[in-house]
Amino acid sequence: MAVVARLTGSDTQKDPNALDKLSKLCAADMARVNQLIVDRMQSDVPLIPELAGHLVAAGGKRLRPLLTLASARLCGYEGDKHIGLAAAVEFIHTATLLHDDVVDESDLRRGRETANAVWGNQASVLVGDFLFSRSFRLMVESESLRVLDILANASAVIAEGEVAQLITANDTATSEEDYLFVIRSKTAALFAAACEVGALVADHSTASTPALEQYGANLGIAFQLVDDYLDYAATDDSFGKGIGDDFREGKITLPVVLAMRRGTDEEHAFWKRTLESCEQQDGDLERAMEILKVREGLADTLIRARGYADTARAALADLPENDYRKALEDVVDFCVERAY
Repeated sequence: MAVVARLTGSDTQKDPNALDKLSKLCAADMARVNQLIVDRMQSDVPLIPELAGHLVAAGGKRLRPLLTLASARLCGYEGDKHIGLAAAVEFIHTATLLHDDVVDESDLRRGRETANAVWGNQASVLVGDFLFSRSFRLMVESESLRVLDILANASAVIAEGEVAQLITANDTATSEEDYLFVIRSKTAALFAAACEVGALVADHSTASTPALEQYGANLGIAFQLVDDYLDYAATDDSFGKGIGDDFREGKITLPVVLAMRRGTDEEHAFWKRTLESCEQQDGDLERAMEILKVREGLADTLIRARGYADTARAALADLPENDYRKALEDVVDFCVERAY
């Protein structure tokens, strides 16, 4: 049973120009990636492409596969193995979203019902496993053990991050170090791997691969920090998830970690009630936003995001100067400017 999912994305960020430029630059390659994704989602079990297509069709920035494509082209690659690797990266990302929504008991993603809300947790977990297996098949087709090692390791690190987040969930004693371990694992690891395999398949130079890995890792951290900021500060529907979702789910993100460190006993009691016990009342989200503003949890989260963004940009300094490098530099700005 063939299911054709719309893969063009639907984000409307406040300043999408940088991402638009990268998308246009990689448009021909991305069209091939999108077709490959649709082809490899197919199965004789109808529920698999139906459920996978539901999430893929929800749109999104497609940032991770774009990073793979742009990294390969930046390094002068003219072959086609980066197409399969970009699709593998997107399958890994999609599989983790399916699993995350089950773990988080989420009902909505980008304004649509999550797959687990429609088909149940069991089907979502199993289809996530199917997509992971598809990603490994694509890795093998690259005929590079190093590529397989990088993406397989990233998949394991993502799972470690998810387990670490589960352990620290609703724990207001979570440290900044604990928090950073989670986002380095859950988010930055795949950003880094997406860039690294693009450079590796191009076989450009020994310097390009670690430089692009560092670019991706720091970009991923900056991206997640801004996401955590926006959960409390976004003012319109351009944000990819519901405003205040992290708060309602009791997630301990950096703004809260910083506010806890600087807060009063009364504020500590508020966070423990709302995030540890999840005993939330009308007006609690607004109170949380007020505390985060007073304790500069939001402002300092953005400062840290800018620091990681600067490090990401600096990692590209010695790479070839071409349109792809310029687009990757501009994407750094896109990631941070989502906050404004």
